[in-house]
Amino acid sequence: MTLGVKPEQALRLRLMAFDVDGVMTDGRLYYGPDGEMLKTFSTLDGHGLKKLAASGVTLAIITGRNSAMVARRARDLGIEHVIQGREDKGVALSALAQQLGLSAAEIGYMGDDEPDVPALEWAGLGFAPANAHAVARSAAGHVTEARGGEGAVREVCDSLLRLREGQ
Repeated sequence: MTLGVKPEQALRLRLMAFDVDGVMTDGRLYYGPDGEMLKTFSTLDGHGLKKLAASGVTLAIITGRNSAMVARRARDLGIEHVIQGREDKGVALSALAQQLGLSAAEIGYMGDDEPDVPALEWAGLGFAPANAHAVARSAAGHVTEARGGEGAVREVCDSLLRLREGQ
């Protein structure tokens, strides 16, 4: 499955950015007895991200929360561009694009809720997980079969990789 992405779009892709909560996680927040917040990440998604990066696509995270866990996960995956505490995700994504000298057509973004809509609409490729809010699914050009935190990121990575490899 290629999520309806055209091969030329996948080949043009230079940057793929992701929201965290509801995309890289299932969107649930767990609080420990001392008030610490915990998130769970899929190892399947992580492997897909590493493969996509190895194909030459730069990865980024843009999230509205500030979390040491997100910074740690990004380090573990080798994701260099981590923008936290930003609700203006469209502005953050376009600023990162400018910094990297990229156009919207060279960028993909995956998000699941209202704060992601400007980035989904600005990017050349927009993706949403199956369980995303209706406004995000509508703004994204492509919706996965998998839910956020349950393989949706991997589905996007695998689809892009198949197209980039000409399969």
